[in-house]
Amino acid sequence: MPPKPPRRPGAARSQRCSPDGGSGSAPPPRSPRLGVGEAGFVALCDALKVPGSVREKAWKTYEGLAAAEGAPAYDKKKKETWGVCIFIVAIDLDEVTFTFTELLKSISISVCTFFQFLKEVDVNMDTVSTKVDSTVSRLKKKYDVLLALYHKFERTCGLIYLEQPSSEISAELSSILVLKNYWITFLLAKGKVLQMEDDLVISFQLLLCVLDYFIKLSPPAMLKEPYKTAVTAVTVNGSTRTPRRGQNRSTRTSKQVDTDTKVIEILCKEHDCNLDEVKNVYFTSFIPFLNSMGIVASNGLPEVEVLSKEYNELYLKNKDIDARLFLDHDETLQPDVIACSQLERTPRKNNPDEEINVILPQTPVRAAMNTIQQLIMILNSAADKPSDTLIAYFNNCTVNPKDSILKRVESLGHIFKKKFAEAVGQGCAEIGSQRYILGVRLYYRVMESMLKSEEQRLSVHNFSKLLNDNIFHTSLLACALEVVMSTYVRTASQSDGSSAETDLSFPWILNVFDLKAFDFYKVIESFIKVEPSLTRDMIKHLERCEHRIMESLAWQSDSPLFDLIKQSKEREGQTDQPEPASTLNVPLQHNHTAADLYLSPVRSPKKKASGHPHSATSNPDAQPAASSQSQKPQKSTSLSLFYKKVYLLAYNRLHTLFFRLLSEHPDLEHLIWTLFQHTLQNEYELMRDRHLDQIMMCSMYGICKVKNVDLRFKIIVSAYKELPNTNQETFKRVLIREEQYDSIIVFYNLVFMQKLKTNILQYASNRPPTLSPIPHAPRSPYQFSTSPRRVPAGNNIYISPLKSPYKFSDGFQSPTKMTPRSRILVSIGESFGTSEKFQKINQMVCNSERQLKRGAEVSDAPKPLKRLRFDIEGQDEADGSKHLPQESKFQQKLAEMTSTRTRMQKQKLNDGNDTSASEEK
Repeated sequence: MPPKPPRRPGAARSQRCSPDGGSGSAPPPRSPRLGVGEAGFVALCDALKVPGSVREKAWKTYEGLAAAEGAPAYDKKKKETWGVCIFIVAIDLDEVTFTFTELLKSISISVCTFFQFLKEVDVNMDTVSTKVDSTVSRLKKKYDVLLALYHKFERTCGLIYLEQPSSEISAELSSILVLKNYWITFLLAKGKVLQMEDDLVISFQLLLCVLDYFIKLSPPAMLKEPYKTAVTAVTVNGSTRTPRRGQNRSTRTSKQVDTDTKVIEILCKEHDCNLDEVKNVYFTSFIPFLNSMGIVASNGLPEVEVLSKEYNELYLKNKDIDARLFLDHDETLQPDVIACSQLERTPRKNNPDEEINVILPQTPVRAAMNTIQQLIMILNSAADKPSDTLIAYFNNCTVNPKDSILKRVESLGHIFKKKFAEAVGQGCAEIGSQRYILGVRLYYRVMESMLKSEEQRLSVHNFSKLLNDNIFHTSLLACALEVVMSTYVRTASQSDGSSAETDLSFPWILNVFDLKAFDFYKVIESFIKVEPSLTRDMIKHLERCEHRIMESLAWQSDSPLFDLIKQSKEREGQTDQPEPASTLNVPLQHNHTAADLYLSPVRSPKKKASGHPHSATSNPDAQPAASSQSQKPQKSTSLSLFYKKVYLLAYNRLHTLFFRLLSEHPDLEHLIWTLFQHTLQNEYELMRDRHLDQIMMCSMYGICKVKNVDLRFKIIVSAYKELPNTNQETFKRVLIREEQYDSIIVFYNLVFMQKLKTNILQYASNRPPTLSPIPHAPRSPYQFSTSPRRVPAGNNIYISPLKSPYKFSDGFQSPTKMTPRSRILVSIGESFGTSEKFQKINQMVCNSERQLKRGAEVSDAPKPLKRLRFDIEGQDEADGSKHLPQESKFQQKLAEMTSTRTRMQKQKLNDGNDTSASEEK
């Protein structure tokens, strides 16, 4: 250990200062100096007022990192490494004496760089605890939201205020002062109103309220149109900027109510925000905030110093990010180069004469507002009560479910609003009420579509058993609300396609309704099938919810899944197989509905599923005969489908991880899958309160161990962290025994290996276990393609689906609203002078569609051809043929299309011969 450095009296008097020059809260009593670390480390600890216990453990953590592989890298970044070690230990010991911004400034590092460096430091699973992971996740989400909002704030103010207002404007009202006032007021309001500060949508709506408030206090000469006109109208009717002596307060207030909405209406229209929602935030949250601060509109602009002092207290209490530094463009809050490239700026609109139908890049705020607008448009025509069609279905039931449905919606509504207010803030209770109404509308809309689909499928009208099923209704309503919540509860980091969780993220809705994940999963696929207006993001979110259920949520101890498996065991007799491995060769069929799953079991295991049992819905009151005691329990459709989906998900995740780690040992993949599948089928108790990926990583490690392939858990975990939708808690905190958790290595040694040792050792023998079939991987039923698709019979002709417009103020973009140029855009290399050329293309496209339909009836989808590059100097790279120089480009394209179609026909013929040959074998 280095010798104790000489004492420096100046270090002990380090004071914490706010950006405005004021000192922070009184420092805690300093611990006696310990002879720990180098001089620089001690100085850093002194500056951050780190107590002795944290210093000692942080130095030991640093020594451990320095002794590990890659130590030279840490030597070059000593100060940064010390800061990370202090941060980790202070969080673990609950002895944080500094704010996150103070730490960043002390080691001269930005937020993004710190997070990235912390990720690099966590080379071993025990370096960063799950507690630290949780803190970092919260800080990152808050930073992402603040960064997105500040960029939006800057751009919006640039559209509101003149850069060089007239000379009559007082110097006190400079643009810099106004921006500072705006931003600090917003930060203070956000911190006091919202408990859940990473909510991007409510935060932005609150920002609009602040903008509205300050715009009405600004002199019209400072403002651009249309805000200048709106504020002038307010001034004429009754100034909000200066008190008028002799004017009755109530009279002045009533006039303001009449005119004040003009500014907020403009702001909402410009940013595609729902006016009613923003008004709700204004009156239920922002006005109470102003009152609590003693801010009155007639008194003019609030003092910056007063606001900053209030915010400083909040910032020191939270010990996180000082967002005032965004105003100074402080380097600690600036995103790095990569982050800048991911944070897309709002693009300029195209010239109307140059309009093209493409997806434009969007900022996080714009993406969130557009998604909300899509949802609202979908539900505009829906009602928050049962339609006449639904009432007719209810009347056809043996037991009319109408009253119970209405009572359930009402009672669950009270629960939802209460839990929403507890999570977000009591001032946001009305916001929860608005979102619940949207969820109810979607609930009734989807229920009607489901019943229509079931009526066509079964040719029955009596759905009494299904419509009187409490779990079905609760699950359906929860699914509708999850779509609404995921649309609104959006964080800034989701704009780049990544997932990010907030306090209201799934499975929050399950906890609110006390609903089991396995029951909720049954409704997801049917929900997506019968609601065609769901956006790509909504579908992807529900698919991710389904995956989370299959990975871990359905395997919790109180899940009904284990009861179904137990019943399956009794049905199979001595065998213990919820779903036999032989079914993996059978393609997963998506012809089941929610009714099949909620009323499961619906068929006897000895009977072939040759039809749909009408008794499931049309004869709900039919009771089993007394002699049924001698019959075996019926097979559960919901369990069978669940296991098939789990197998498919498990193999896909294994294949992805295997490709990253063991691509040089392809023969091992089938062995690992066999062990993985065997565990899920026969040792499913290992999944209780655990995660699917934990079993996957242990299976991979076990097979590599017996096959003498050098693959350490450290390498597996490092690759696993790079997979999408993974959580470090999966490998850092694994259940060992009741209420005892440890790393995945401990789980493997004490639990997994002990349970499967005999089976694992068989893979090292000359007679290994029979290999499990690889699951048949069909196309996802939730496919929502947005990429252009190539016409199979046409070379270099692509069909692109209709893209969402950039703004939704005027509703969905339709062919009638598009310009003639944007409705049809074709480019094949030359101008089209006659309609005959279009007719030839249409004829070829139609012929290719007929060929595909005929092919789909007798075989699987044809294998895609390699994408062809555009021809160079008249040569078709696919077949090497040369075109005559006198041929036009259009004739060349026709020749290429014919060549491509010929190759496809040959390929289909070969595929058909291969299929026939395999069937004969």
